[in-house]
Amino acid sequence: MIPLSETLRERESSDGSPLPLPISEGCAYDPLLSLCELPLKKVFYPRGFPVAVHTNSEEVLEAAHESWGENRQAFDVPEIRIDVGVLPAFASHCFNLPVCRSRENILCSIADAQNFSVCDVGTGYAFCWLSRHTVNNHAYFRYHFLEAAALSLVTTKYLTPVHGACVAWKGKGILLCGDSGAGKSSLSFACARRGWTFLSDDATCLVRGRKGRIVVGNPEHIHFRESAFEIFPELRHIPLRPRINGEIAVELATESCSEIKTAHEAEVDFVLFLNRQPSVLPSVLPFSRATALANLSQILCYGEEKIRKEQKRSLANLVSAEVLEFRYSDLEPAVAFLRRLAESEA
Repeated sequence: MIPLSETLRERESSDGSPLPLPISEGCAYDPLLSLCELPLKKVFYPRGFPVAVHTNSEEVLEAAHESWGENRQAFDVPEIRIDVGVLPAFASHCFNLPVCRSRENILCSIADAQNFSVCDVGTGYAFCWLSRHTVNNHAYFRYHFLEAAALSLVTTKYLTPVHGACVAWKGKGILLCGDSGAGKSSLSFACARRGWTFLSDDATCLVRGRKGRIVVGNPEHIHFRESAFEIFPELRHIPLRPRINGEIAVELATESCSEIKTAHEAEVDFVLFLNRQPSVLPSVLPFSRATALANLSQILCYGEEKIRKEQKRSLANLVSAEVLEFRYSDLEPAVAFLRRLAESEA
């Protein structure tokens, strides 16, 4: 095995681009970097599942700790593995939005020739090669590569993704669904500040194979668009960070808000599709379960067909809950209305 630190030490040109790897005497020729050692390892628990991160960079482990350092193991299953190799090239280029492509069990995310990941969602293994420049930007690295790879692997094996936020009131879980910009993060944060239990602001997941409508979330962080500063001025002290859609966003660690209660799982009683309109009083209307299932199924777009069928069956069970359209305008009356809904017998 060729230690990566020796193979790649100082192997960068004046413009930051990588140089060809050397053929060292007594060492195997390794142009594909397949023999490079990744000596650092730590196990994290995104959504409660064990994910072993192997790398040659302490920076990678620090970023992983930011994402999942507070998560604890909740499921006794084999470890999923992610290898993250970091190249020494340090470029001054802008961070590209990765292009994602998939076929069968292979899922790739490619930003450029130096920054990409490949996931085999069938076996539960992924590897990434990234530049030091990319890894040093924790927000970009975590969102586009580390978290994306981990959740892709965990979700395919054990979960069903739901594009929705989740909060709970006295044991009643409410999923807040809708397209990007529908207000999921703002409404879930408003609920959390008023005594609700917070589970997730966007990427909630159903646990396949468990009875009921159990979902798991990532309550350690809440993400906002820049427009949230107008609604929540107290967020202005948090540094702005780029997000996957290219917009500027803020990431809030919920541990910094002592008044926010969090949980990692809940039973869903209501599925609400958000329809925010100006100057309307909060109200709910019937929403077609068939339409709800079609909308929620749109993100089931990778992995083998048999896995997608299992995921769709779990979504069909999810919409056996009360499914409604929620029309609202201002957050204060919206939160009060949701509390009455959760406390109702209907």
